[in-house]
Amino acid sequence: MKLKIIHTNDLHSNFDNFTRAATLIKQHKDEYTILLEAGDFADFKSIELQGTRGLAAVELLEAVGYDALTIGNNEMFNGVNTLEHMATHSSVPFISSNLFKQDRTNISGVLSSILLDKNGLRILITGASPDMGEFNEGLGLHNENYMISISEEIERHAGNYDLCILLNHVGTVADIDLAKEMAGIDVIVSSHDHQLFTEAKTVNDTFIVSAGNYGEYIGVLELDVDGKSKKLISSGVYPTKNAASDEEIAAILKVNKYKAIEVLKKPLYHIEQPLWHDVIGENPLTNLIADGLRDMLNCDIGLINSGIANAGIFHYVSDKKLIEVCPSPLNPTSFELQGKYIKEAVEQSLDVQHCLLDGKGPGFRGKYVGGLHVSGAKVVHDGSSVIEISIGSTLLEDEKWYTVATSDYLQRGSGYPSLANNKNEKYRAEEIKEVIKIYANKPEFVERAFVTRFLEQQNQPFVTRG
Repeated sequence: MKLKIIHTNDLHSNFDNFTRAATLIKQHKDEYTILLEAGDFADFKSIELQGTRGLAAVELLEAVGYDALTIGNNEMFNGVNTLEHMATHSSVPFISSNLFKQDRTNISGVLSSILLDKNGLRILITGASPDMGEFNEGLGLHNENYMISISEEIERHAGNYDLCILLNHVGTVADIDLAKEMAGIDVIVSSHDHQLFTEAKTVNDTFIVSAGNYGEYIGVLELDVDGKSKKLISSGVYPTKNAASDEEIAAILKVNKYKAIEVLKKPLYHIEQPLWHDVIGENPLTNLIADGLRDMLNCDIGLINSGIANAGIFHYVSDKKLIEVCPSPLNPTSFELQGKYIKEAVEQSLDVQHCLLDGKGPGFRGKYVGGLHVSGAKVVHDGSSVIEISIGSTLLEDEKWYTVATSDYLQRGSGYPSLANNKNEKYRAEEIKEVIKIYANKPEFVERAFVTRFLEQQNQPFVTRG
């Protein structure tokens, strides 16, 4: 019996590409087709998703006719409540065999697997999500070992299916190892590390496929299945760049963008003092974020890079304005760090050229790394070197461990490598833009944001460092 599997992965809300991918999908679909998505379809950098709590992505999946989606890390990034909202409002099954709430209970709407009948062919579709450790816990989520979870799903449905397809959002290297070690998986649709397989890889008796990222390709795998045996007819990927946009999908996107903007643009409150921003020089917006993080996470010091923001806030705060100002879906994070590593990062921040480096890194949606800003601390410097740092009323000690409130970007050492020498990290489900939303509405924090923390020996306020 013939089976055609059309597969996508790691779209990351590149919806312009998806309008073209939808055209190709519809061209390749026939009566033998199932359509599968291997995760990170929904990236909450998108205004459409933020204004609809993810339902704009669900509507697209439904309109194109997907049969199942596995949950990638980006479907998780807005926390368990948003994930539940998407999954419970979707007619397309959200699948993950190893993802649960933090208390180990099931996530509403999320299935460990489904049994799909296609022209009499019984297909088991299961999937797994990436384990990001403490970060997942901060989002209200918990991961079990994906290999054990997948094995249990296969065993649980033994005898009830003819073909097993795994949608696995853990990376192609892990999938190749999995195919070597575990029998019973016929097809793995791989994802997470954005690999493009121009044709299926065969490992033992398992076909592994992956269609790159950002909707630049769709993948098509055709099989002939006879009982428990299967034969590869063809496999490949098709570029979307020259395809026409699907009018139905483009219309859905237009409507949802309008809906989202109407929801997000409503002013939440007005501000009395403009919170201006600068990538290099000390500025009140980044100081506010540092103060808010330290207060929210109850730490010795707040530390954040000015590259987290793209602009200032001058008249009022709205959710749309916050997305524009702070688009990175990064999370408040705390950890312990020795004073010598704080000093090293702060001194690096005095270099203008370092502040202007490309800020690329997981979750970062800005342009530049930016200069570090502090809360609960004073930095005395000569323009290029740190003279002293005081935490509260005492001088920073090199070997002493301090609690630091920051973002998961800096916790990983992105931009400032010395900050990666941390321990006991903890994450919150909120995003950094929500720190602005909370604390820009507190007059005492706005006033405090204008207090200078970086002092040259001449003690000039708001100096340009470098």
